[in-house]
Formats: sequence, C-alpha cells, structure tokens
Amino acid sequence: MRIKEVIKDATAPEDACDQDNRDLFEMANLYPDETGLPMTVWVSPRGTARHDVRIKVNMTHGNQMNISNTAVVAVRPAPRLIAGRLSPDDAQAVFEWVKFNTQTLVAYWDGQIGTIQMAQALKPLPRSQSQQGQPPSP
Repeated sequence: MRIKEVIKDATAPEDACDQDNRDLFEMANLYPDETGLPMTVWVSPRGTARHDVRIKVNMTHGNQMNISNTAVVAVRPAPRLIAGRLSPDDAQAVFEWVKFNTQTLVAYWDGQIGTIQMAQALKPLPRSQSQQGQPPSP
C-alpha cells in the first residue's frame, strides 16, 4: 500500500464494519460460567455508538468468541433481538439475564462503572433458567 492510500484510509470516515471492529477492543467477554447462559456474551461501554445499550451474544454455545457468529440484543426499553438468530430457549434465557442485569449493563454503558465493577455486579442467571436450550447431560 502506498503512503497516500494509508493516509486516505486513516482519515476516511469509519463505516459500520470498521466501527464494529474497533468496538471489539472495548468489549468485555463474559463466559457461561460467569453469566449462567450457555454462550459467551460481550458487553461494552457506549464509546462512539449512536444507539442505545446493546450486547452481543455468541450464537454457538460454549466459551467461543466469534464476532461473525453473534446476535445483537438491545437492552432497553425491554430486551429484544436486533440482529442474528437465537433459538427460542436461548433468546428467552438471554432476555431474562438482561432483565436481571439491566441496571449494571446501563451503568457500564454510560461509563458510571468500570469493567471490574461491572463484572462484580453482574448476577448469573439462576441455574434452572440457564439450562434451557442446552442438550441434556449424558
């Protein structure tokens, strides 16, 4: 790449994809053991986002972190799926977890608390609800 192209790229306005990639560096990974959900969740502070509070949810169960395999869930006014797909059981569990933790997610989004405080304040989904959407144990 020539220097003019590098400068042009560095000064060009960010498109949505570039914004998503940059925002990844600001996101905190929350694993199933921490949330009680069957999949990894990403939360973040607002940063430069123009939308309200959202989280990203890995559509595959486990400790996987694949941003191209995520569903986007709005937190307010009520949890709802914005993009991607979740099974009905997974969506119900994620929505319950969000309702359970809305105050903390909003405080983190608004920059009122840091990542450590957020992680300490989040409550895992009760075990019985988090088992929904998971295959039965052998």
